[in-house]
Amino acid sequence: MAKPAMMVVFVLPSALRHWVSGESEVKVFAVGADRDTPPTLGSALDTLRRTHPSLEGRLRDDYGQIKSHINMFVCGENAQGLGGLDCAIPPGAEVYVMPAL
Repeated sequence: MAKPAMMVVFVLPSALRHWVSGESEVKVFAVGADRDTPPTLGSALDTLRRTHPSLEGRLRDDYGQIKSHINMFVCGENAQGLGGLDCAIPPGAEVYVMPAL
């Protein structure tokens, strides 16, 4: 059986657009670990790393965690409160990347 996959839109602040040719949005596919596991924020970021490697160092630390000065909101909810990198990504999800205040 195929692993579940869905499109995720990362909405980037102007400070990060330099590393994606000035685009305000980047679309990637998030893929579940197996056929029974939904895609997660971590899997979406893994795909983003492969498609836009220069953005990786600005979003995640050396251990693969979201940097402390970055917040990510999945469908309007802070990802930290939803399980961080393990939060499930719903169909048609938008992930807003914002600097922490």
